[in-house]
Amino acid sequence: MKRSLVAMTLAAALPFAATAADGVSYNYVEAGYAATNLSDGLPDADGFGTRASVAFHPNFHVFGDYSNQEFDDTGIDADQWRVGLGYNHEISPRADLLTRVAYEKVDFGSLGSADGWSVEAGARGALASNFEGYALAGYQDGDEIDGDFYGRLGATVQFNRNWGLNGDVKVSDGDTAWFVGPRFTW
Repeated sequence: MKRSLVAMTLAAALPFAATAADGVSYNYVEAGYAATNLSDGLPDADGFGTRASVAFHPNFHVFGDYSNQEFDDTGIDADQWRVGLGYNHEISPRADLLTRVAYEKVDFGSLGSADGWSVEAGARGALASNFEGYALAGYQDGDEIDGDFYGRLGATVQFNRNWGLNGDVKVSDGDTAWFVGPRFTW
């Protein structure tokens, strides 16, 4: 009876025992150029952004993003941020299955604000010793924004153990959001 109980406990804990894939770290901070190209004849925007992620368990991490972008020829700027929780599960020695959920907010100053949530899932992996990539599919919805599916692709080229250059593109209903900047990983 005791052996059965121990075996069942170990079997129940097994899915939570995995760690991040080799060469993939969920501890990083980055900053850089952010731009958004909008569809339907709306003005494009650009500015700066910062992102961070901290693993607090081998399979869980918290993350946050912030960007400030000004819309072309309008003088209107938007502060956008999101904060969330991610789960990573090793599916091969160099790749993780990744799922994330986040609260999001965008503030247009005197023009108002909107908030909502997003969820995304995909894969992230070390494609070479100094090159990491990810592909995610997501859905976002909010109080002032209709729900929409999106795709996100990104890659990081690492110059050494800690420093690299990250690029990310998110495509949603004809709109495209870009980010590129240095990343510090620990």
